Amino acid sequence: MKNIKTNLLIDKKVVAALIQYSQKIDSIKILGEKNDSLPFLIPGFIDLHVHGGGGADIMEGGLSSQLVAKTHAKFGTTSFLATTMTAPFEDLEKSFLAMKESFLSRPKDCARLLGVHLEGPFISSEKLGAQPQFTREGTLKEIQILNKIVPIKVITLAPEIFNHLELITEITKMGIVVQIGHTNGTYEQGVQALNLGAKSFTHLFNAMSSFHHRAPGIAGAALANANFAELIPDLEHVHPGAIKTALRCIPNLYFVTDSTSATGMPDGEYKLGSHTVHKCLGGVRLKDGTLAGSALTMIQAYKNMKKLGLNELDLNNKLSGIQASLLGLSDRGQIKEGLFADFILLNQQDDILSVTIEGEECEF
Repeated sequence: MKNIKTNLLIDKKVVAALIQYSQKIDSIKILGEKNDSLPFLIPGFIDLHVHGGGGADIMEGGLSSQLVAKTHAKFGTTSFLATTMTAPFEDLEKSFLAMKESFLSRPKDCARLLGVHLEGPFISSEKLGAQPQFTREGTLKEIQILNKIVPIKVITLAPEIFNHLELITEITKMGIVVQIGHTNGTYEQGVQALNLGAKSFTHLFNAMSSFHHRAPGIAGAALANANFAELIPDLEHVHPGAIKTALRCIPNLYFVTDSTSATGMPDGEYKLGSHTVHKCLGGVRLKDGTLAGSALTMIQAYKNMKKLGLNELDLNNKLSGIQASLLGLSDRGQIKEGLFADFILLNQQDDILSVTIEGEECEF
């Protein structure tokens, strides 16, 4: 049994507390008012959109998923979804097979791999963003084969193409979250997709038909109807004013990094699937200037959104709790007795002092 004295948020108030834990949190005892001499404890971040980090790209196979998991753990991510790129089936299968061992047994000092976010290839060629041009019609057969290797937790698709509206219902029956994204669909098609079981939107505002007052597009469908949507809060993908708009409209807006192999690395050239991307001044772009994922970390997302005015309860929810809810996870996402001891200790400047994953304090 381990224990730690810390400040943390309990019932919307920051108090000093003693936490006892092993792999899971055994008890939380309130000691009194906030103590400025103690660090601050927050839930470990859950990132549902991670392409890479530490110079490694999920699509590379090999040990890439382990390096990605270790890199993001340094920045407070305690669990994540490995996110694939649009690619031929053989490349996707190779990537899934390489992830299997890390999925079955979490390597030391690594974030927990919860499964896969299949971002493409069932997307619109008109809204590729930084995705390679390997789009194709979605089939249950392809999804089922990959899902048997490592569980797919989220699939991004464009509802307006091929038979994807029908496919949404079938994917949902498998227990997989369908996200609307990389789509040039209309407002009406977005609403229809939600009615058929789609649950969320991929990187809201980016790579989707935009809002116009006479043609609200997929962005409008999300703002008017969504319960869940992910958003990249690097302040480059989405203007702060648009973030505030989304926060007012979507009850369970949550934050992701959409991070690439450039995350945690110096400026230079990196891989994103079959693309070469360029990191410069904190941003990641294709040669033509198109934004290509990010170099964002979840702790930077925390700091960015705190500066935007979000309180600690909202930060905890939008960086951990909502993600757990979306995936139906009842064992993580909050600081609560009986849940995994996934947490981050912060100093007064919100810099990370330590990261604990499933009761293990990581060594970096």
